[in-house]
Amino acid sequence: MFHIVLFQPEIPPNTGNIIRLCANTGAHLHLIEPLGFTLEDRQLRRAGLDYHEYATLQTHPSWDDCHRQFAGQRIFALSSKADTSFSHQNFIPGDVFVFGPETRGLPKDVLNTVPTEQRIRLPMRPNNRSLNLSNSVAIVIYEAWRQNNYAGGA
Repeated sequence: MFHIVLFQPEIPPNTGNIIRLCANTGAHLHLIEPLGFTLEDRQLRRAGLDYHEYATLQTHPSWDDCHRQFAGQRIFALSSKADTSFSHQNFIPGDVFVFGPETRGLPKDVLNTVPTEQRIRLPMRPNNRSLNLSNSVAIVIYEAWRQNNYAGGA
């Protein structure tokens, strides 16, 4: 099982898509407040379809609160400014993947809590800023799951 952390997500349909993704991959979702929406948001629920009941979701009041929960586990921070490609990592169950808000990415104080070698990026063409959040999460979680032979999947 892997953990996906969304730091202050802003767009309800992205989080709804990620809830559905977590339900289908077994990943646990952690949301760090403040959120740009409520968990009852119509767009969030619509994007997640009827998968909300199958996903494990936890909210945290702060990064520090969330970070403490993962003491002893490997934390990977996704950033378009990181030097290391995600494809150069060997992921193991229990790994934590942290993604920043859609409009600004992870702040430096959060990035600085993650070892430099665990700050990773998704490859993109030059001069492009970022990928959609839910697409980025899907790419990373499926690669981590693939590396572990889709354990628990059918």
